[in-house]
Amino acid sequence: MSFLAAIAVIFVACAAEGKKEPTESHVLVAYFSAQGHTKALAEKVAKATGGTLFQIEPSQPYTEADLEGWNESARGTRESKDRSTRPGIRNKVDGFEKYDTIYLGFPIWWFTAPTIINTFLESYDTSGKVIIPFATSGGSDYGDTEKDLKVSAPNSTFRPGKVLNNATDSQVTEWVKTVQ
Repeated sequence: MSFLAAIAVIFVACAAEGKKEPTESHVLVAYFSAQGHTKALAEKVAKATGGTLFQIEPSQPYTEADLEGWNESARGTRESKDRSTRPGIRNKVDGFEKYDTIYLGFPIWWFTAPTIINTFLESYDTSGKVIIPFATSGGSDYGDTEKDLKVSAPNSTFRPGKVLNNATDSQVTEWVKTVQ
C-alpha cells in the first residue's frame, strides 16, 4: 500500500469514528381508544414521531352502554366523576424503561382523561419521562386533564396536551414539531 493510500485509510477510519449512528426511537405512543377515533389519531402521531405504537386495552372492554356520556349510571361517566377508580389493563408495554418520551392518547370524558389513563401511568415508573398528552373529544374541552394525570406521574415532565379532532397527517406533524 502506498503512503498516500495508507493516510487515506487512516483519515476515513478517523472520520467514521466521529460519526454517530442514528439512535433508535425512544418514543412510545400509548393510547386508549373506546370507539376508534383516538386510535386513528395515535397512528398519525406514531407516524409523525417514528414512535412505537401501543394500545392500552382494558381488562373489561367498554360497551356502548358504558360510553353513554349523558347517562349518570354509565360506567364511563361514573369513572370520570370518581377520579379514584382505576380500571384494569389487560396488556403491558415491553421494555417501558427504554422510552424517554411518551405521547399519551385518549378520548376526553367529562373534561378530562378516562381513569384508565391513570391506571396506565401508575403501572410504570415514569420518573424523568416526558409525557405529551393528545386527545379526541365529542364535545368536552381539555379541562383538568393535565392536573388529573400529574397525580399519577408526579416525577414526569408534562408538555401541554391538545385535543386534535379530525387532524390530518400534516396537522399532526406540525403539532409534534411544537411539543418536541
